Amino acid sequence: MATALERATDRVLAGERLDRDDARALWAEADDALLQRLATHARARFHTPDRATYVVMAILNYTNVCVARCDYCAFYKFPGQEGTYVLSFDDLVQRIDAVAAIGGQLIGFNGGFHPDLGVNEYCTLFGRLHEHYGDKLAFYEMTIAEFMFVSKRSHLSYAESAARFKAVGTRWITGGGAEILDDAFRLRHSPGKYKVEDYYAAQRAVLDAGLGSTATMVIGFDESFEERLNHLDRLRTFQDARIAGGGGRLSSLLCWTYKPWNTELGGQEVPIGEYLRHLALCRVYVDNIVNLRTSVLTRNEGALRGLHFGANDFDLPTEDEVTQKAGATISLEFEAVLDAARHIGFEPTQRQPWPVGGDTSPT
Repeated sequence: MATALERATDRVLAGERLDRDDARALWAEADDALLQRLATHARARFHTPDRATYVVMAILNYTNVCVARCDYCAFYKFPGQEGTYVLSFDDLVQRIDAVAAIGGQLIGFNGGFHPDLGVNEYCTLFGRLHEHYGDKLAFYEMTIAEFMFVSKRSHLSYAESAARFKAVGTRWITGGGAEILDDAFRLRHSPGKYKVEDYYAAQRAVLDAGLGSTATMVIGFDESFEERLNHLDRLRTFQDARIAGGGGRLSSLLCWTYKPWNTELGGQEVPIGEYLRHLALCRVYVDNIVNLRTSVLTRNEGALRGLHFGANDFDLPTEDEVTQKAGATISLEFEAVLDAARHIGFEPTQRQPWPVGGDTSPT
């Protein structure tokens, strides 16, 4: 009779869906070489084996005011605290132009939960940015977590808010703010945010409005393996429903690691080996999301090893104050990063940062 590890291995190689027991067996018993082989096999269902795609991007933090009280964040300040800011339109244009000048293609925004900003204010800002830049740059206007907050702050349903954003030119609202999508985890660390079902209700409304969205996950807090599995299981189920319904679906899964410096939670950063193993598990378990992205922002060149563990895409980031405050370091020596990808056997290809022909895939 086959062991649990043998059964899980055979299922991956046969292109069959894994269950939670399979995931547990792989995590507990598979060595790195086996996980790498299985993730590479699963990756090849969708992607050329020796090719990887990338985009040059920045995450601009237009405000540091936030009332969510997440204990893993080193960036936020409460309203009225010294050092708070909200960038003006002119300030943002100056920052965006600086990113574009060094080859930036994509601008993501992240500003937390500012109690005095609602849908009207954000729609005005994003509408002006789209009018100013047209299609010269791609914008990911905000995260699902922020979208939820501003919708409630503005007394609008998620569907109404999504329609308002779409009307001013928004094309993407990312899955950021997910961290670990498990209600017990959220109660411990970010009780002011939301419950998991509410998160997916918002993401469903965004996709139903014809906007693009992504999946994200952060590991390395104090979450258990079962809480990680809860996140992956619920994500796979959500994507199943999107595929079955024939509507928009999540284009990619980006996983990165918690940076513990200057945070209330503290702790130690997850070793790179554990991160790579988790990427492999994401690839073999979440079998209905085409693109798996590895995080140069949080793991630098080490993240490129994730291309051997199922990932097919990565960012070349130029800035993100949130993660930099918590210990992330960023290099603008892009060619050195790309050479590191080449050195391990991948040809990096710069991709378009926006959906082409209605396709919400990043590649």
